[in-house]
Amino acid sequence: MSDVATNEAESSTTADLLDEVQDSAKMGQHAATEALRIFRHTVNEAVPEAMQPLRTKLVDAAIELADKLVTAQYQFNRSLIRTADRALSKSDEEQK
Repeated sequence: MSDVATNEAESSTTADLLDEVQDSAKMGQHAATEALRIFRHTVNEAVPEAMQPLRTKLVDAAIELADKLVTAQYQFNRSLIRTADRALSKSDEEQK
């Protein structure tokens, strides 16, 4: 395989990995949004309307938790891509 073909194949592999990680991140965000919707519905059913401050506090805490989870997933995905990029780059250097 020529150097150009090898570089194109590796570039395609990297792009595929990036696409998969982006899809995973989107699925995680959608899952977090859906979980928050269900949680809010459950809180609204379980806690009387007269206790609105408690309901608000619970939902706000859940939103903060979901935000932290999505942020952690995003940071993990970025780290995964950097690690994969370094591994592919190292593999390129070893093959030359």
